[in-house]
Amino acid sequence: MAAAGAARERSAPAGLLSIGQVLARLTPEFPQLTSSKLRFLEVQGIVNPSRTESGYRKFSPADVERLRTALILQRDHYLPLSVIREQLDEAEAKGDGRRVVAPPSIAPPARRYRRDELISASGATPQLLNEAVSAGLITASDSYPEQVLTLLRALVALVRHGIEPRHLRSLRQNAEREAALIESALSTLLRRTDAASRGRAGELAPELAGRIDEVRGLLVRQALERVLS
Repeated sequence: MAAAGAARERSAPAGLLSIGQVLARLTPEFPQLTSSKLRFLEVQGIVNPSRTESGYRKFSPADVERLRTALILQRDHYLPLSVIREQLDEAEAKGDGRRVVAPPSIAPPARRYRRDELISASGATPQLLNEAVSAGLITASDSYPEQVLTLLRALVALVRHGIEPRHLRSLRQNAEREAALIESALSTLLRRTDAASRGRAGELAPELAGRIDEVRGLLVRQALERVLS
């Protein structure tokens, strides 16, 4: 059976890519992209890959370009997928087989910082970074993304007022509880295995996190008003 499946795979038209090969091409630019997200984009009509006799998806170069364009429009220009699909279809309908070209990305290329670069860029001391790691606010690594630089800069500002990483340990614990709360709220979607449900969960999770941030901010401001009144 395995040999027959392999033979059918080899019989697929040359130049077509498997879902794994598409991920390999696109994840350097879109690190959050997963096979579930690709299937969700298919459900939303962004691409319509062909199938082998054994049912495996095969993506053409034009499919990959549509995916790249859609992901850029979604990430950088915040367009809903229905609008993106219409724009892609309209551009392609104008004919001549021209590829759809995404507008220039407004997102800067992702950068990672070595430990010494992180300390230098943030204005932190090695001790402060070590304390942040010990408090569970930062995970030790060979290199760090931009968001860790932002976090460390905030810690530098707080430590000037006597608020040290150890005082913020509960924030990490609260974040884990909030993530568990969101997971529970989306449990019905997360239990499903279809791409549409998983994709919908991926869209709702950041929205719920934002709402929780709003509530937290309001509660903190209300508490401060009581303290300062």
